[in-house]
Amino acid sequence: MTPRVTVLQLDTYFPRIAGDVGSEQTYARPPQIIRIGGASVGRIVTNRPQDIDIKPFEEALAHAEGDIIVTSCGFLSYWQDHLAALTDRPFISSALTALDDLHRIHSPDALRILTFNQDALTAAHLGKHTAYAGCIIGLPPAHHLRHVIDQNLSALDEALASSEITKLLCETQTEAHGHILLECTNLPPYRAAIKAATGLPVTDILTCIETICAGAIAPQFS
Repeated sequence: MTPRVTVLQLDTYFPRIAGDVGSEQTYARPPQIIRIGGASVGRIVTNRPQDIDIKPFEEALAHAEGDIIVTSCGFLSYWQDHLAALTDRPFISSALTALDDLHRIHSPDALRILTFNQDALTAAHLGKHTAYAGCIIGLPPAHHLRHVIDQNLSALDEALASSEITKLLCETQTEAHGHILLECTNLPPYRAAIKAATGLPVTDILTCIETICAGAIAPQFS
């Protein structure tokens, strides 16, 4: 049977386009999406992840029905071990969990971590992989996608978002770079464009899900 995914989603209303972790079109089987009331971007995207009110996420786990459970914001990586211990199913707080494997292949000089807000993503989110803090690059505040998420807007220009993201990565790419890790779960819709523009392999929350629970992601996004 096709595996089902449970998404613990932040309390947001911006568009969840195909490929986004919160879009039903992203999955091979309709996901269970549990919206965490009060968990706004402003409260979760913080450089003090230890201060996040994690209780609503703990309570949501009790209602998860999926074969694998994920969150819709990589900034919850700080709580990976804590939340994973509360369920008997695979749990992924963030694509940053892929660092457990990527660090064996790519040195900090070779890896790029693309995040929503560079100022908020700190070594505290990287667990034992703090050496990779210098790899982090963020979307500038003026970028369309960041503005849409920041302001919880109802309209998203996918072409503009894709253009700005690929331009940012291409302009800052060096010969040393060998892999891109997309921390933000709103970035996977642009994975194909990023790979085409940079020529680099890309890891994101969807590839993490598919690695653990094969067949969960729709073929065009796996």
